[in-house]
Amino acid sequence: MRLLVLGGTHHVGRAFVEAAVARGDDVTTVTRGLTGTPVEGAQARHADRLDPEALRTALGDDEWDAVVDTWSAEPVAVQTSARLLRGRAGHYTYISSCSVYTWPIAVGADEGAPVVEGDPASTDGSDYAAAKRGGELATLAEFDGDVAVARAGLILGPYEIVGRMPFWLRRIAAGGRVPAPGPYERPLQYVDCRDIADWVLGSRPVGTFNMVSEPGHTTIGALLDEVHTVTGSDAELVWLEPAAVEAAGVQPWTELPIWVPPTGELAGLHALDTTAARAAGLHCRPMPETVADTWAWLQREGLPERPTNRGGGPMDADAEARLWAAHAAAGA
Repeated sequence: MRLLVLGGTHHVGRAFVEAAVARGDDVTTVTRGLTGTPVEGAQARHADRLDPEALRTALGDDEWDAVVDTWSAEPVAVQTSARLLRGRAGHYTYISSCSVYTWPIAVGADEGAPVVEGDPASTDGSDYAAAKRGGELATLAEFDGDVAVARAGLILGPYEIVGRMPFWLRRIAAGGRVPAPGPYERPLQYVDCRDIADWVLGSRPVGTFNMVSEPGHTTIGALLDEVHTVTGSDAELVWLEPAAVEAAGVQPWTELPIWVPPTGELAGLHALDTTAARAAGLHCRPMPETVADTWAWLQREGLPERPTNRGGGPMDADAEARLWAAHAAAGA
């Protein structure tokens, strides 16, 4: 297969390129050539996707069997690429996000749930949800072949650019008492970046999909226990009630990555309906494999630069101190 990856040096894009090269596919990437890790075996081309002429030159007159687009900023870049690739590829996958659903996301939401407004011609990438929705609309309106709109849930695995799993790996590896948000049995839902690549490359799905594991693929307790094991840490995990986290003013999902409380407006982030994706062949590998491979990558390469349109980062020492104070007060 001839595969074009628009992106290809960070997280999901890199996973696609590595998987395709390993399959023996003929892979072309288009990036700015400024950041990330190029994959050996792929033909690298460079262009600023916000410059239509530069992108046109980079693409040349070539044709591809499939295209994967990981763009997360100004939707106009997706509009331009989808137009330029009309009649030149058979399948276009746009990696979107479940962030496109209107807030709060309902527990059990499927692909028909309400979505935010998006403009496919927008040059504003500051609102992540609106930008992703604009990218979806651009792909569907401009590309004339088969389209997969893959609305990713929480994406973990090696090369993770947001730093969610790396936060827990580093914090638990550092040892000492670690505040662990409970309850221990809280179900989690996520997708390994490599499972996205394997699914799209192997199945070439058509349609719109919530691209994430079934709810309860693992639990926060099992995940953090595995992190403890993989890092060989002597840390003590101290389980905190959701009420203590709320009292401390520490934010789920961002300051406490991966975790959200089991009730409230964030609960839907780990409870999306994934029937369509599973029926189309999405398979999610066991959690211990994701944890071990992420730790190995983090030790080998370190954490890449964080993008600018993803909100705040994981908790700092001050936030952790507030958690301990709230936990102590709850037990008083």
